[in-house]
Amino acid sequence: MLKYDLSSFKREFSEYTELRVQENRSTNITLVNGNVMGNSTSVKSGVSARVNKNGNWGFASNPVISDESIEKVILAATENATFLGSKQIKNNMKFDSRPSEAEKSFYSEKPNTGTKEKISFLKNLDDYIAGKYPDLTSRTLVISGFEMEKNIITSDGSNSYSMNPKYHIYAVLSKAVNGENYELFKIFGDRGQFEDVFSSPEDLYEDIDGAYRNLIEKTNGVYAEAGLKDVILDANVSGILAHEAIGHTTEADLVQGGSVAGDLLSKDIASPLITLIDFAHTYNEKTCPVPVYIDDEGTEAEDAVIIDRGILKGYMHNKESALHFGHKLTGNARAFDFSDEPLIRMRNTAILPGSSKLEDMIASIEDGYYLIQSGNGQADATSEFMFAITMGYEIKNGKLGKAIKDTTISGVAIDVLKSVTMVSDAMVWECTGMCGKKQPMPVGAGGPAIKCKVNIGGK
Repeated sequence: MLKYDLSSFKREFSEYTELRVQENRSTNITLVNGNVMGNSTSVKSGVSARVNKNGNWGFASNPVISDESIEKVILAATENATFLGSKQIKNNMKFDSRPSEAEKSFYSEKPNTGTKEKISFLKNLDDYIAGKYPDLTSRTLVISGFEMEKNIITSDGSNSYSMNPKYHIYAVLSKAVNGENYELFKIFGDRGQFEDVFSSPEDLYEDIDGAYRNLIEKTNGVYAEAGLKDVILDANVSGILAHEAIGHTTEADLVQGGSVAGDLLSKDIASPLITLIDFAHTYNEKTCPVPVYIDDEGTEAEDAVIIDRGILKGYMHNKESALHFGHKLTGNARAFDFSDEPLIRMRNTAILPGSSKLEDMIASIEDGYYLIQSGNGQADATSEFMFAITMGYEIKNGKLGKAIKDTTISGVAIDVLKSVTMVSDAMVWECTGMCGKKQPMPVGAGGPAIKCKVNIGGK
């Protein structure tokens, strides 16, 4: 546990100051066809300070955590801000402030699961797959764990400690048919340390069986028919659309940089069925996948309503962007490593559920597709996107048909969201990935299934 009382260092603050002590820990174990091909752990820790003097930011960091190092970092950041002020004149920034105190730790209360036990867990799961499905060309299992622990104190009164972990198992099943290789990617896991997320390999057997069935269906699948189609985007796909193609365009620093959202505030950008929120830490009285109670500028985090019943209502902010736009603080400033300055980042971004049942949504489509799982993709500041689809099904006359082979979807997210006519009543969350905006960052994403129109690729 990295818990450091920073309160005594406030005497060193002469300007607006943020002081942070942080440690990131990563675990990765890889099994390929039963053989351990990777086994690594890493720890990166240190202290940083950020100071604003007369509108200029000074930043400094040090990988050594000690009282002496902390004092030196505060002094260096202050000197950097003073030096920049001698080179350029800026208006004094009178930030809004919403300081708070919080201690939120998600350390497990269960006995720690060691590396040997984690490898045994994977080997048990691999033995099950190899024994039941010998026709697979290859099988890869990966344990991926990440923990972020932070202590933050600011000159305007915030003092926080947090430890946020997440653990996942990635399963990749491959099968060759007629010289063509087919692959299915399945992810298990959640927020928490390994022993809280995974109890027994047997708990995953049923999901592995389902993944194998999906893979076989995919080997017998058909190519999607290219064009603008009626589709249902399941939660995994709608969540990525919300994050990549809408979320990033409404981060206020990217709005300042010219994103499409800059000209659309208070305008219709989606169907009235769409409400999209970046949740700080809680949804429906349950903790979100990546809870942020106080951000890395010391702002008490609040939900940021981005779209409300189709209308663009706001952006995600740090202190500087909120001052620029004259908006309320949201608490979206986050830094990945101790040596990183905070950037405006999403936390848990999702479309709110609607009232439709998934089976009714499927029944409403005569000729279209049910798209379940996405792969890599990209989006830009115009909200234009392209994502890979790695699992999906035809819909014919209101019924699911054959699986489809890997394809892509593309379009402009605003146009896609305007075409939404049904939103499912189920909310599904996940925290599997890292967002890659300059720094990697754990984020939560999810939502309901949505019925819309989207361009789908063919053969």
